[in-house]
Order: sequence, then C-alpha cells, then structure tokens
Amino acid sequence: MNPRTLRHRAAALVAALTACAALTTTQAQAAPASTRDAITPGTQFYVDPHSKATKQAFVDLRDGDIEDALNMARLASWPQAQWFTKGTPHEVRLKVKRLVRRARAVDRTPVLVAYDIPGRDCSQYSSGGASSSAAYRRWIDAFAAGIGDAPAAVVVEPDGLANLPKDCGPTTDPTGDLTAARVADLAYAVKTLKARPRTAVYLDAGNVQWRSVGDIAQRLLRAGVQYGDGFSLNVSNYLPTSHNARYGTWIAKCLWFATKGPQAARGHTDWCAGQYYSSAAPNDGAPGDAVSPTDPTTWRWTDAWYDQNVGTPPSDELRHFVIDTSRNGRGAWAPAPGKYSGDPEVWCNPPGRGLGPRPSADTGVPLVDAYLWIKTPGESDGSCTRNTGGTIDPEYGIVDPPAGAWWPDQAHALARDAVPRLVANSFRPAHDRGA
Repeated sequence: MNPRTLRHRAAALVAALTACAALTTTQAQAAPASTRDAITPGTQFYVDPHSKATKQAFVDLRDGDIEDALNMARLASWPQAQWFTKGTPHEVRLKVKRLVRRARAVDRTPVLVAYDIPGRDCSQYSSGGASSSAAYRRWIDAFAAGIGDAPAAVVVEPDGLANLPKDCGPTTDPTGDLTAARVADLAYAVKTLKARPRTAVYLDAGNVQWRSVGDIAQRLLRAGVQYGDGFSLNVSNYLPTSHNARYGTWIAKCLWFATKGPQAARGHTDWCAGQYYSSAAPNDGAPGDAVSPTDPTTWRWTDAWYDQNVGTPPSDELRHFVIDTSRNGRGAWAPAPGKYSGDPEVWCNPPGRGLGPRPSADTGVPLVDAYLWIKTPGESDGSCTRNTGGTIDPEYGIVDPPAGAWWPDQAHALARDAVPRLVANSFRPAHDRGA
C-alpha cells in the first residue's frame, strides 16, 4: 500500500472514530423519536457510543490494523440491541433506566432484549434464566419500571416460545407444568412491558425454518401476542430477510384468520397453511409439487391458500413484526454434503456470513416495523462442535468462545462480508441508502 493510500485510509478512520466518540451529539441532531408508543417509519434507534465494536476499533487501530479498525468504526455507527440476561430486580431496573435515559437525552429509541426466562435455551449454549416464575416476574416488573415513560422497543425472550420446555426432550416436562408456566410468564412479560406508555413490545417467534405457521401462531396467541405490538423473527439467526418477511406475513394473517376471520375458523390456527404446505397429494415430491422451507419458489401453494381463505384483512387488524438482520447478509450456511454425519449446527457461528440490511424502521415492507440488529454482531453463538464429539469447532480449528462472548475475528468477518457493503451510518432512510 503506497503512503498516499495509507494516509487517506488513516484520515477516514480518524473521522469515523471521531464520529463514534461524538454519537451522543450527532444523534440529537437527527429526527427526534416518535412520541407514540409504536415504532413508525420515522423512528430512529439509539446507538451506543461505547459499544464493543467501538472498543474493537481502537484496539485494531493500536495494532496498526487500519482496515479492520475502519470497519469496526463503521459497524459501531449503527444501532444495536442491548441484552439484559441476568441480575437482581434492582440491578436490572437501574441498568434499563440508565440506557433509556441516555437514549432519551439524544431523542432516540433504544432496543432492549429481555432474556431471563426460567429454563432458558433447554440448558444448552445460552442456558440460564431466573430461578422461578415468581423471580422472573419480579425481574420483569423491575425491567418495566426501568423503562418508565421513555420510548423503547423490547424484544421478549428470544427462542422462549419456539423452544418451550416440552420441546427440550421427553424427560424435561412430562407433566406439561413447565410449559404452562413458560407460556404464562411470557404473557405476563408482554402485558407488563406494554403497560408502559411508550414501549413497543415484540414477542419472539423463532424463524422461518423452525415452527410451522399454525403452530407458532397458536403459541403466540397463548403467550399474549395480542396484548403487545407483534412478534420478532430471525433473532441470532442467519436466514434471509425476504424469507422471514414472507413467513411473518403468513403468521400475521393466520393470527387474524383464527381470531377475527370467519366464525368457523375461530381458534383454528391449525388450519393455516405454512412453509411446509402443499395442496398437491400433498407434497408428493413430483416436479413442481415438492415443498421446502428453504426454497421460496415452492411456497406458491401457501400464498394461494391465504389468497383464497384469508384475502386482504384490514391492515390495522394485523400484527406487525421485526426481523433481526444482524448477520444474514449472505443468508444461511450449508456445509458441503457429507462433511458431517450429525447435526452441523448451521445456526451456530457459521463461517462466511456477513452483516445484513442496516437497522431501520423505514423498511418499505408491509407489516415489518423494523430491521434490527438484535444479536450483537461479533458475539459468539456458543462453543460449537458440529456434533463431532470433541470440543473443537472444525470450521475454525479452535474452541469457539462461549455464547455471548465477543469474538474479534467473527466481528471483522461479518463487517468485511456485509451485504450491502458496510458504510458509516449517515442517518438517512433505508430506501435512500440501499439497505
């Protein structure tokens, strides 16, 4: 690299880092947050000027790694959710209050994740959570108290509904009591958080390759989605934005169909077509009849079912949703056929991924309230092993950092391989910046 190019990139880096350090000022110059509780296209989300990416930019700069430092500064200029995963009620109230106060001071809306449900993640990579339902409800009460009357968007318990205790294995919840408690706790969280006057609440619903439409719609209703603003999709996953948008639209229509649609359909989310649906034989595998949850060209049967049975419900009666685009710029990962004999854990630190569409409430997609970076880009999914029986992740040749730990190499790769290409946030609407 010639000296002139190096000086140019160093100047760009200094400018980017200066912008990160001054975010509390630049955010105040942007459009103020909506005074309404729901997210609108004009909502601007809070950027933490002390994020892990900002700190990594300075580490890279100190190490003389100009390219990675510049990318980390660009990443740090975009809003990311803040996760709350533990602590006493007093501790979580103070931490939430501190965050919303910083965001409110610069007229921005923070995105928060409540992640402390008992029995979290089936005791796997992200295990933990409150010790009991009573402890969890006290924690949620404190979480809501920390928000107060400030604007906020809250994602409630990623995977908590799509991965109920009954789904953890035959010995986890033989009586069904744990599952019933989980659903009741989620409903309590939605109602409690939504009672705050300016809080948008999204109950997590997994992703397009997990629960069928009717199944997750039924779970959402039981867990109180009707008391909040809607649901969230693709949290901590890598599946394409367009796939989740289509899936979420079907869920919204299924919720309407089973609650406000034809009288005979009331309560029948099980009638709703999903991503596995075919009206042919059904799904007999013949050319044009096969259905795949990974191939939207086979979803015409599902679209046709909704056209014929649901039509176009009133837009103000459909639940909205948000999509996590923090790492799905290059879509899902699939290892070479035959590489692994067991589950390759395609959701767990897959290689070659990139940042996805930038966070924005101006999506231009009906029912999608926002693209959000809910999972912190650069944090590990866990110590993945691809079910090889060892401790090493064969995709990287190392023991991956534990879930939630900062992984600089992954952060660098996500930024480098972003789709669209990563640039610094200029606070322009999504449709103006090609995101």
